[in-house]
Formats: sequence, structure tokens, C-alpha cells
Amino acid sequence: MSVAVVIGNPNPGGRTTTIGSAVGDAIAAARGEEVAVHELAPVAPHLFEWGNEAVQALTAEVASADVIVFACPTYKATYTGLLKAFLDQYGNNGLAGTRAVPVMVGAGHQHALAPEVHLRPLLVELGASVPTRGLYVLDSEMDALGDTVAAWAESAVELLT
Repeated sequence: MSVAVVIGNPNPGGRTTTIGSAVGDAIAAARGEEVAVHELAPVAPHLFEWGNEAVQALTAEVASADVIVFACPTYKATYTGLLKAFLDQYGNNGLAGTRAVPVMVGAGHQHALAPEVHLRPLLVELGASVPTRGLYVLDSEMDALGDTVAAWAESAVELLT
């Protein structure tokens, strides 16, 4: 039983990491587990080196988690190419047996459905179960992140335990 957080932001350590970690922490606390946070930025140069050992190790570790939070900034109304390149490492059903949570951060309300419309179908295509609503967090609401995640977790976490 484990929780992994994958950060699909080319700029590590920013808001996306903060949000993804907060969601992962909420899930892990309810499950009595630890969280492993994985920034994709350090492996970005190797994602197109098919067979790269570091990338293979990371994909295996992520796929072995019971619950995976995929956190990404909204870029051109959808997820980043970095996250897509990482997820392209998995074959059909490469995430089978996992539960996934799509989480995105953005600057405007007009992209609030991006986790549901863009990221969820990709995760399902890879075999993950996505039993909860995705979470979209506005940049301008970072000061209330704890409340936002708590409100989401109130209904979502029970579906992930």
C-alpha cells in the first residue's frame, strides 16, 4: 500500500509540487501511509532515450504504488508535454491495478475542467482507475490551499482507501 505523487512541471519545486504534495499527504494520512513525491524535471532529458535505466526505474516505482497523484500545471488548456512524455513510457494497461488522481493548477477558471476532460482519459487509457473527481486549483487561491484540498478530500479520500 503506497501513495506516489508525480509532478509534471518542467520547473521543479513550485506551486504544482506544493499542490500535488498536499493532495498526496491528504490521501496518505487517511490510508496511514507515506508519500513518495517524484519530480519529472530531473529526468526530462532522458524521456526520449528509450530504455534509459533511470526512467525505467521511475516508471516501475510509480506503477507499483496503489494510488498515484498526477499533478501538472495547465499548459495550453491541457497537461504539459513533460507529463505526456513520461506517461508515454507505459504500455497499454501499464497503470492497471492503480488508482489515479488528476490534479492541475492554472491561472483561469476557463480551464477548470482540464483534469477531467484531458488528464482523466489519458490515465484511464493506461489502465488506471480514476474513482474521484479531479482537482483544479487556481494560482490565485494558493493561500487557501489547505481548505481547498480538505474540501476535495472530504468526499474523495474514502474512494481511495
